[in-house]
Amino acid sequence: MVQVKICGLSEIEPALAAGEAGANFLGLIFAPSRRQVSPEKALPVVEAIQSLSPRPAVVGVFVNTAASEVNRIADQCRLDRVQLSGDESWQYCQEIERPVIQVIHVAQGQKTEDIIIDIEKGYRVLSTKEFICLLDTHSTAVYGGTGQVFNWQLAKEVSAKFPVMVSGGLTPANVGQLVEEVRPWGVDVSSGVETEGKKDISKIRDFIGAVREAERS
Repeated sequence: MVQVKICGLSEIEPALAAGEAGANFLGLIFAPSRRQVSPEKALPVVEAIQSLSPRPAVVGVFVNTAASEVNRIADQCRLDRVQLSGDESWQYCQEIERPVIQVIHVAQGQKTEDIIIDIEKGYRVLSTKEFICLLDTHSTAVYGGTGQVFNWQLAKEVSAKFPVMVSGGLTPANVGQLVEEVRPWGVDVSSGVETEGKKDISKIRDFIGAVREAERS
């Protein structure tokens, strides 16, 4: 089953709706962003979804934050995983106590071989640690949430070798095509399920439904 992550959540209602619709991961952004949440705001969201069965895993998203601070917030907010969306090295990942989602930013014209070499290094350095890689569109302006698609052929080639999540410009309208063509381990969306900058419950449900429909076909 393709894993679905709904990211950039900050309110209880859309988080519950995403979990009830079958999201596997819910993302809370602690890095500077228009979707940023404080630990104090994140904790009620985490507490609200505890009653869901199955309960989606909660992912805290960080960018170039001291590992000690990441671990502190992860404990405080009872995060299941930590997503590293900045320039964090594989060596840095060793300092993180939770399982890691390591973002690899895919630049225009980047070669599949370079990404594969990078991920292979991750498996060597983190040989005893649970982690997954997330391919996202590179931007010089922001570390994530660009809403821009990158080359899916590259994602397909990497996904054939490693389990990876794919992000970047996904919407309810195109995620089914991605699932059919790339067959990734997981998909990740934030801006693609928003209306006027706010999470849209209908779009969240449509996104998850499109993923499941593509799997069936």
